[in-house]
Amino acid sequence: MKPIESQGDSGAVSSNATIAKPAKINAKAKKHKQGFSIVVGIIFLFLLLYFVAIAYPIFWMVVNSFKNTTEIYNDTWGLPKEWLFSNYSAAWEQGVSSYFVNSLIITIGTCILTVLISSLCAYGLTRFQIKGGKFLLLFVSAGLMFSPQSGLIPLYELIQKMGIFDTYWALILTFTAYRIPLTVLLIRSFFLGIPKELEESAYLDGATSLDVFVRIFLPMSKPIMFTGVILTAYYSWNEFLFSMLFIQTEEVKPITSGLLVFKDALNTNWGVLLAGLVISAIPLIAIFLMMQKYFVRGLAEGSVKG
Repeated sequence: MKPIESQGDSGAVSSNATIAKPAKINAKAKKHKQGFSIVVGIIFLFLLLYFVAIAYPIFWMVVNSFKNTTEIYNDTWGLPKEWLFSNYSAAWEQGVSSYFVNSLIITIGTCILTVLISSLCAYGLTRFQIKGGKFLLLFVSAGLMFSPQSGLIPLYELIQKMGIFDTYWALILTFTAYRIPLTVLLIRSFFLGIPKELEESAYLDGATSLDVFVRIFLPMSKPIMFTGVILTAYYSWNEFLFSMLFIQTEEVKPITSGLLVFKDALNTNWGVLLAGLVISAIPLIAIFLMMQKYFVRGLAEGSVKG
């Protein structure tokens, strides 16, 4: 009888051990879940504070654009007692309309040139075996290391000699030159992910290299193209230094430098000035909202290839 009893005792111990193991696993899972929840909460709190830090200045600008100067000074943090929509019409009539159109021309021209040249350059670097291809890629990438401010003096002299000073082309060509390096790298990374079989099939059907670029690469590369457009538009629309130096005529000034006309050292209508700033911010916000899905997808897909 004793051996039978010992077997029963060992069976009970083994059954208890099997019961204890899931309990330990559940305890570890609960601790892991609690730790994960704490991390998520901290990240959410950080993102919330980050959102407030970015959104509140915009909210403050929009709210104060409906006030007059006296109310802005006396109650800068409160809501307007009377919503002055006339500030927007006044800003538009006093010159924002022409500055707005100038910025649109400069930004659209810069985006078209930048994306077109960068995509052709990226296509050549990824699909043609040329001597010095790696050197060319390194040469293009080196453009990211140069600060725009470091080339102001030679760039100013070059624009003067080219005869494009005080014209749209002075800004369009300058902005395009500084945006090409980053855009080429993004588009090239995306092109590396396009299967070569598609290109070979097109060549078998009698397509040329230009046909392959136009009919295969461009349609498949919409996300990264829109990403390049957004980044280029953001830069060219908000750029201030070159706009001040290369444009002197009021009829050609973009909105960034043109809004300085609204600011006077002794008498500034801050409500109208803030209304002009709100108008200048609307296009970029609209572009980003319309192309947001392409922007995120393009950055994700254009950053995984070497």
